[in-house]
Amino acid sequence: MDVTVIGTGYVGLVVGACLAETGHRVVCADVDEGKIERLERGEVPIFEPGLDRLLERNARENRLQFTTDVDTAAARGEVLFIAVGTPPDEDGSADLQHVLSVAGTIGRNLREGAVVITKSTVPVGTARRVREEIERWTDVPFHVCSNPEFLKEGSAVDDFMRPDRVVCGIETDAVRPILQELYEPFVRTGNPLLFMDIPSSELTKYAANAMLATRISFMNQVAALCEATGADVAHVRHGIGSDPRIGSSFLFAGAGYGGSCFPKDVRALIRTGDEQAVDLSILRAVHEANDRQKRLLVEKVLDHFGSDLAGRRLAVWGLAFKPETDDMREAPSIEVVEGLLGAGASVAVHDPVAMEVARSRHFGDRVDYGKDEYEACVGADALVIVTEWQQYRRPSWERLSDALRERTVFDGRNLFEPRRLGDRGFRYYPIGREAVE
Repeated sequence: MDVTVIGTGYVGLVVGACLAETGHRVVCADVDEGKIERLERGEVPIFEPGLDRLLERNARENRLQFTTDVDTAAARGEVLFIAVGTPPDEDGSADLQHVLSVAGTIGRNLREGAVVITKSTVPVGTARRVREEIERWTDVPFHVCSNPEFLKEGSAVDDFMRPDRVVCGIETDAVRPILQELYEPFVRTGNPLLFMDIPSSELTKYAANAMLATRISFMNQVAALCEATGADVAHVRHGIGSDPRIGSSFLFAGAGYGGSCFPKDVRALIRTGDEQAVDLSILRAVHEANDRQKRLLVEKVLDHFGSDLAGRRLAVWGLAFKPETDDMREAPSIEVVEGLLGAGASVAVHDPVAMEVARSRHFGDRVDYGKDEYEACVGADALVIVTEWQQYRRPSWERLSDALRERTVFDGRNLFEPRRLGDRGFRYYPIGREAVE
């Protein structure tokens, strides 16, 4: 099929590359000329493992093209994916201006019988608004579907190629065969291709992310209770995660969640509840708990060194909101670094892939950037770990001891066993576990 994907962010590029991989003729369109020029040169504007190889192979074999001519791309598509951003407004609601702008472009160029799919994360009722916007510009018949993405940054390609499930919201059964043709190569092992009404499909995405965010904030609050009572959150996690009704996923205590999905989607779902006069107080508590959790590491540093960090130097490992991505949107590291700077400390940072994002979008020249994780620690009074990259899990303790002025570690991801660090002569402050002082 001729597939058009409008928007070349995380979602759009993964959708385009994976559908091209199964033989479809795909055009990825975007108004960002710089981004398209980079893609045409074979450069990938985001860090996502495996994506570069998919893009290169399918572009070379002429199944995948990139363009800024959105009108022509819209006119050729039998299937059109809307995959542009939906950033949060000040009131927490999803900003749909880009989605509806794309819908207008599609309406002015639509081919008869085309299937328009909202892939962006959008609130209930968006597909209806997309249909209304398209119908302002055309009388030709078309279909609108909701097909929310469930891609985790850092494993997005694998998530698309081997999905847990594919959710499709449809208006009529007439569009089922087209969606089945698109997705059957990815669900051959039996994972479900779920068809439902469009409002249910739109809500499924928000509800899924809100549930996962709730588990994270719940465990972070349990971790606080563990610290107050002398319990160990690692033992509690194993104890409750062994219950098959609960499971073990998303039960790790830490420095809070971030990224492009959980914070935005929780706020958007709260806003939808407000609009429908439905009290989602649980999600308000989740959001507030996460905001507090992002400040916890700084509070631990201040409890240890005092409220004035002037003359102190802190090293920070991990800037991306999670491993295997360079995405720093709403990352806990931002709150940590800004909090340390605000208390008067000098800060050196390291991240395997997010250093340029940190320099250009967040910290500029206000922090030092280590060539590796050990250089960032040279002369530091303590190390603060924010993101659990694999290379941080088994450091050279000798090199770390030599670099740090004081052997003190604040661990926002509980990477180490407290007693082992104590045996190595370190002061160690984890989350929800016994501190070694």
